[in-house]
Amino acid sequence: MRLDDYLDIEANERAERRRLAAEKSYAILDHLEAFEDRFDEAVQGDSLYGGVSPSIFVGRANYPRVSTGILSPVGHDEDAAAFETSAGWYDEGVSIADVFERRTSLLNSNQPQRVEHVHDAWDGFLGVQREVAIADRPVTVEIGLDGRPEVDLDPGREDVATPVGPRARARSAELGENPHVPRPVEKTLEDDDWNAQGAMTYLYRRGFDVYDVNTILSAGALGRGENRRLVPTRWSITAVDDTVGQYLRGRIRDAPSVDSVEVYRNEFLGNAFWVVLIPGTWEFELVEMKAPGSVWNPDPEAGVWLAADREGREGRTGYVEETAGAYHASRLGVLEHLESRGRQAKALVLRHVSGDYWGPVGVWQVRESVRNAFDEEGGRAETLGDALDSIAPYLPVSLGRLRRKSSMASGLQATLGDFGPDT
Repeated sequence: MRLDDYLDIEANERAERRRLAAEKSYAILDHLEAFEDRFDEAVQGDSLYGGVSPSIFVGRANYPRVSTGILSPVGHDEDAAAFETSAGWYDEGVSIADVFERRTSLLNSNQPQRVEHVHDAWDGFLGVQREVAIADRPVTVEIGLDGRPEVDLDPGREDVATPVGPRARARSAELGENPHVPRPVEKTLEDDDWNAQGAMTYLYRRGFDVYDVNTILSAGALGRGENRRLVPTRWSITAVDDTVGQYLRGRIRDAPSVDSVEVYRNEFLGNAFWVVLIPGTWEFELVEMKAPGSVWNPDPEAGVWLAADREGREGRTGYVEETAGAYHASRLGVLEHLESRGRQAKALVLRHVSGDYWGPVGVWQVRESVRNAFDEEGGRAETLGDALDSIAPYLPVSLGRLRRKSSMASGLQATLGDFGPDT
């Protein structure tokens, strides 16, 4: 498909999405009040809560003594699985308000716990938490609580955060059923000589999505024997994306290159993604353009804030400084696509975070937006320069400013017309 044809974006649909996002759906505040009513109905006698748990949460504050929690969607036992973050949320087309409503419906029953010495922890609260993490479906639990939950709407502004809802200190926890654990997960638990990276890759190869793997890692169920640790949820998400990405990068290392410049686009929850694949050996770069009024650039008077990180054929040797978990999530989506085709390429991902992105929903939306960008046939261009010239009118910064931030774009010959008033 010619790139000009591909860029014929349905403007009316985009305008309607912007209008809906602008409403910002403050009905979420009413939802929190409804949660308290549901909680009162669900709790029995001396604060004994019985429900269904689809997932867990491990905090990172005060590491290595962290808060470990069992998550339960109060009043939603019959559809508990829908409250666990997954690729299915993209398929549903959830809104930002939908995500906040699901997250704030999850009661986080928690206890403090040191992260080490957990490899044999199958009793008590920590044991129940681990059983929930390794099961392949939501598990019935009974939790003794110390008091009422604390309600806090502020989920934090980190893109990779997994905001959860009301929190309550747990005295005890018991299973209400025997969880079903898939055989590949049992295998990783039983093999004390398997390092965490190898176990993660094995589970991914056996068909487990990264969402499943990061929960199991977070519960301290992967790694060599006594080296197993609880891993804060925020860290486990990025660790799994990075580890699986390295595996896929190895898979395409000797693959033939794509034979033309390909351009793909996707838009979801106020984020627009452009993915450009260029013939050559593997390189990757993510450039983020965060508009004034979006969650990380809230000052309406500020200019667009740019961030970028990249890697060459051998990958990165240091921490991702500017784009954090979004880097590994977007790279994963690109690598999965290339590996499925048996090809390699240089890949440039441009992310425009618009003012419509009024609340942080988590890095999953980056991963799924890039994964699904390849669902439709992309556009084709003669060169990277031609591709960027065609994309430039849709970006919130001038091509000249993009070139000064992007290593891939900076090698192109600039013209006076590339520089706009924001340069």
